[in-house]
Amino acid sequence: MTRPVRVAIVLFTRDLRLHDHPALACAAQSAHAVAPLFVLDPTVLRGFGAANRVSFLLAALRDLRRELRERGGSLVVRAGDVVEETTRLALEVGADAVFLSEDVSAYARARERRLRRACGQHRIEVRTFAGITVVEPGEIVPANRSHYQVFTAYWRRWQAAPRRPVVAPPRSLRSPAGMRPGRLPAPSDLVPGARSVARPPGGESEGRSRLRRWLASSLARYGRLHDDLAADSTSRLSSYLHFGCVSPLEVVELAERRRNNDPFVRQLAWRDFYAQLLAANPELPRSDLRPRGDRWRDDEEAFAAWKEGRTGIPIVDAGMRQLSREGWMHNRARLVTSSFLTKHLYLDWRLGAAHYFDLLVDGDVASNVGNWQWVAGTGTDTRPNRFFNPIRQARRFDPEGAYVRRHVPELANIDGAAVHEPWRLGRAKPRSYPDPVVEHAPAVSRFRRARQSGGHAAGDAGA
Repeated sequence: MTRPVRVAIVLFTRDLRLHDHPALACAAQSAHAVAPLFVLDPTVLRGFGAANRVSFLLAALRDLRRELRERGGSLVVRAGDVVEETTRLALEVGADAVFLSEDVSAYARARERRLRRACGQHRIEVRTFAGITVVEPGEIVPANRSHYQVFTAYWRRWQAAPRRPVVAPPRSLRSPAGMRPGRLPAPSDLVPGARSVARPPGGESEGRSRLRRWLASSLARYGRLHDDLAADSTSRLSSYLHFGCVSPLEVVELAERRRNNDPFVRQLAWRDFYAQLLAANPELPRSDLRPRGDRWRDDEEAFAAWKEGRTGIPIVDAGMRQLSREGWMHNRARLVTSSFLTKHLYLDWRLGAAHYFDLLVDGDVASNVGNWQWVAGTGTDTRPNRFFNPIRQARRFDPEGAYVRRHVPELANIDGAAVHEPWRLGRAKPRSYPDPVVEHAPAVSRFRRARQSGGHAAGDAGA
């Protein structure tokens, strides 16, 4: 039986919202006073902080502070080691307990263990709650195994899994005596680097507004258009989900009240699938889930061309330039660009994952690494040697070339599908646009030889 709580700290991490926040709701209901806290931890900023994500984070914190103040509370912002700062605040305000949402990364789990030890020395209780995923890691497992490695089987169980109820935001909060909120720094105070000019605005207010608009206008056609690059009909909620500005459970619950929701809800299940995969395999960001004996090439020039969107393959370059400009990339373009790096250029998926993580506002460790390993054939894909032929993908998902022309201005004056193969234009090819760094057929052959030499048969080319 839990003891009564006089003052509770709610430690925010990747759950920057008031709606459907079980830890906050429980603290508001059970404690006399609540001290909401976010800690800007230099260790996290060094390892996971990127200019785009930090800008989004600070905007989300400003929005969270405003919403808390409207309910009579505020948000305490501290800088330093998260465990030390949480313990220090607990002693300052006389807290009996710390409430927080459970997370799945190795860092998050180590943070929780450290927090329990530190708080235990002062007889401060630590309570953890759901809130990061729809279905918690470990809640559904296959027979005789600790986790799922095949999505289709996971998806079936995920659909039938019981869910906790969505909880309402607190109507009011009382701050403990002696609580000093502190100031929010500027992004440049925390991390160096340029920000993408068209990155999304952060915060729960923007996330919920975007969610409502998209459910009303675009959910019904998501199944038909989500792979259409030019249509740009995906929800673009990934950044808000990563930072917890919207609740994944509430997103699913709202989507399921409308027709034709399955294709979209399935994407939320993929997010949970990768979360449970990382929880069971904490070394996943560094190590192959299923090693294929790869001896990746070392080609700094080709890697630089890929990063900068000048491979000479228009659909690849369009995706990489969208990433640079927006801090986001269409999911179909992510598949094409990551496949090109790992299969056509035969460069290590870890290089690509790191570059994505440097720029993506929605840079989530579990999803980023899970998707990269899936494409590289070292993860959960049951067809590990498949190729995404970039020209075939471009013709299918950008048939008129509108996506390419939008992001590759050198090709803006080329009509129709010809934009996907400018090298066929002869003298009409824009001189400012580079020749391809690799051709498809030789790349397929090289990849097959490499995988076979590692002791693994190759096949499934040309997806």
